[in-house]
Amino acid sequence: MEPEVPSDMNTHTDPETLIAPGPGERTQGGREEWALIRYVGAPIGEVIHLQGPELWIGRSSDNAICLPEAEVSRRHARVSLIPQPDGGNSVQIEDQGSTNGTYLNGKRVRPEAGPVTLRNGDVLRVSHHAFKLKRLDELERHYHETVLAQTTVDPLTGVSNRATVLGYLEKHFELARRYKRPLSVVLCDLDRFKAINDTHGHAAGDQVLQRFGAVLLGRLRGSDQAGRIGGEEFLLVLPETQSQDALNVAEDIRKSVFAEELPTSSGPLRCTCSLGVAQIQDGDSNGGALLARADVALYRAKGLGRNRVEYDARR
Repeated sequence: MEPEVPSDMNTHTDPETLIAPGPGERTQGGREEWALIRYVGAPIGEVIHLQGPELWIGRSSDNAICLPEAEVSRRHARVSLIPQPDGGNSVQIEDQGSTNGTYLNGKRVRPEAGPVTLRNGDVLRVSHHAFKLKRLDELERHYHETVLAQTTVDPLTGVSNRATVLGYLEKHFELARRYKRPLSVVLCDLDRFKAINDTHGHAAGDQVLQRFGAVLLGRLRGSDQAGRIGGEEFLLVLPETQSQDALNVAEDIRKSVFAEELPTSSGPLRCTCSLGVAQIQDGDSNGGALLARADVALYRAKGLGRNRVEYDARR
């Protein structure tokens, strides 16, 4: 005997099954773009979107891909997007007469040969850095950006993690020293944070950290970077920034934190922070030396009563 079909499963009203695209097929209207994925070098996994007509690679700070090593020429190579009749773009690489060469799939790109057209999956190497050219659809783009976030971002606060921000500091320290450019750092510490955890619980402490991360991110320029380097300690790296401008940034952050009642699961909390500021000096041997001077200024701010900004001007 045939089973009775329920009335709410009328086959005449059941919507037609849609046919999904197979692997490698493009969905109608799907947007693809060229990108370089950093496979060797920091930050590994970085997605560099090729959106303009050209992108420069070199040691100078005004290159879109700045590689500050001495083995990299100031203007090392140029990547170009060439419009095609079908509305898409092809990608070309051209070495700019670099001293140590640009390599494509292990072979040196000769500057006298002019631009060389690249294919999806090609690998470019400049000094110790390697980039793979990929044609990304929206799914692949989301995947690579997610992987990068997982390896470079502090998951609680949304700012960079310790390794990323310290790497950024060293990179820009070398650039600032080589080209005699200003560079400042701000070291931030939430005051009496242990007491917040002990009194209100770790969930409230996490909410305070999240809000502080949002305050930092909301006050940075595109070239700046903020990172969490300890439990309640944060670092701001400010390229092309003189000490007075860095002090203004630090004071703005201090005032913002002090003025705001941070909502938490245990009720609103009012927090303060102390900040130490330092600018690169001739006597600084590396980014760690600059950071150590900012730490001295932070320690002084704590000793003078907290909720203040101090500057270390030692040479």
